[in-house]
Parts: sequence; C-alpha cells; structure tokens
Amino acid sequence: MRSVELVFDDPTDSLIRADWVRLQAAGVPSLAAHTSPSNSPHITLAAGGELEFKEGGPWQALPLDIAFSGVIVFPAGPGKYVLARSVLLSTPLLQLHRQVHFNLTGALPLTLPGGWTPHVTLSRRIPAGQLGTAMELLDLRVEGQCTAARLWDSSTRTVTPL
Repeated sequence: MRSVELVFDDPTDSLIRADWVRLQAAGVPSLAAHTSPSNSPHITLAAGGELEFKEGGPWQALPLDIAFSGVIVFPAGPGKYVLARSVLLSTPLLQLHRQVHFNLTGALPLTLPGGWTPHVTLSRRIPAGQLGTAMELLDLRVEGQCTAARLWDSSTRTVTPL
C-alpha cells in the first residue's frame, strides 16, 4: 500500500502528538505507542496498492492552513474503532486534493474526490467503551498548517518527500 500524505508544521505536529500522549496517559490506545520514525501526524490525500504518479504534484499550494473540528469515528473491527480529528473542508484543500488525483492513478475509491473524508488519526483500535473518555481529553476546535507532502510505501517502510 502506498499513500500520499500532507504533513504539518512543527506546532501542529506537536498539537497532534500531544493528543496521542494524553490518550496514552489515560490508558486509551493511541498512535503514541507506534514509535516508528515514519509515524507522524498526517492527512492522507490518496492511497492504493498500485498508486503511481503520472507527473509532479501541486505542492506549490503548500503551506496550507487547516482547521480541525470535532472527531470522526470509523469502524475497525468488532468492538473497535478508529478515532480521528476531523479536518474541515476548505476550497484550497479540495483543490489540492483534486489536483493530486489528476496526477496519479491507482487510488482507492475512499480517497477519490467525492468519497474522501480528510482526517488525522489519533487511535486505530479504540474499544467502544473508551470513546467518551477519549473525546473528553481533546480540544476539538484547533487550527494548524500543512507545510509538506510525502509518499509512504508500506511494503518498503519508506517515506519519500514530495
């Protein structure tokens, strides 16, 4: 699986990592436990096993201001959920997303324009009974900035700046 991801400036990265640490300190599963150097807060723009670029991307649009509002919960198996910060859609973010997809092939339908839900993951396997606790720990309305993009390749476990 490969993915094209937006990464954040240092203050925004620190804000998300602080979420991870607060969740972990409260005994809630979080990405703080995933200590790989490639693990960093990000917004996935595209993902797919056969993801290939036709040409360069629209990275001149960066930096890009981002606003978070609330959380999103996705199913992750029986009794487990993904907890993520919701990213508010803005015209510049949607334009960047569309341009990325114009320049690549092989993206999964859930990452295509019209099917994409921008978010930043906080926990991947949180039990249903801990969702309320997790939400009480988060400051849900914050702002940040995406300053770069990268390509993550899970088969080689490598990150390539874009």
